[in-house]
Amino acid sequence: MNKDSQSSVDSLEHALRLGGRLVENIASRQWDAPTPCSEWTVRDLLAHVVGMNLVFAAMLAGKHPPPSAADVLGGDPAGAYARSAQLLLDAFGVPGVLEQSFQSPMGTATGLERLQIRSYDLLAHLWDLAQATGQQLENDPVLQASAQQALEFAGGQLAGVDRAGRFAPPQPISGTAAALDQLAAFLGRPVPWSPNC
Repeated sequence: MNKDSQSSVDSLEHALRLGGRLVENIASRQWDAPTPCSEWTVRDLLAHVVGMNLVFAAMLAGKHPPPSAADVLGGDPAGAYARSAQLLLDAFGVPGVLEQSFQSPMGTATGLERLQIRSYDLLAHLWDLAQATGQQLENDPVLQASAQQALEFAGGQLAGVDRAGRFAPPQPISGTAAALDQLAAFLGRPVPWSPNC
C-alpha cells in the first residue's frame, strides 16, 4: 500500500472513530428525532451508515451483503456501529485490495475509489448525525482535510450525473466555510440546518 492509499485508510479510520463518539452520545429520546435526511430519523440514519459499512465490507470480501430489510442495529446501536466500522477497516486493510477492481450496481471501481465513495458518504452522514443530535464534530485538521478531499472527489464523480434518488441539488454556502460544511451543502444539505428547514 503506497503512502497516499495508507493516508486514505487512516482518514477513514479517523472519521469512523469520530462517528463512534457521536453514536455513544445519542440520548435515548433522540432516536426518533428528525435529521437533515428528511425521510430518516436518527435511528434510520445510523442504520443506513451501519448498513453501508457492511455492504462495502462484504463487496470487498466477495461476500453477499446483508438483506436490505435486515435490522442491522438490533438492541445495541453503538455496538453495531463499532462492529461495522471495524469490519470496514479490516476490509480496506487487506493487502492489494485498494488496487483491485470491484463490480457493483453502480459500476466498476477500484478499491481505492470505493474507499473514497464510502468516505464522502460517511462524512456527510456524520455531519447529519451531529446536526440532528446537537453535537459538535471535532474541528481538527485531519477531519477537515478528509472533507476537502471528499468534496473534490464527489465533485468529480457527481459532475453531470442525475442526482435524483441520491442527493438533493447543491445548496448555497460561503466559499470560506469549513470543508465539512461545504461537503454537506454540495450533497444537498441546507447549512446551517434546523428541524424546521
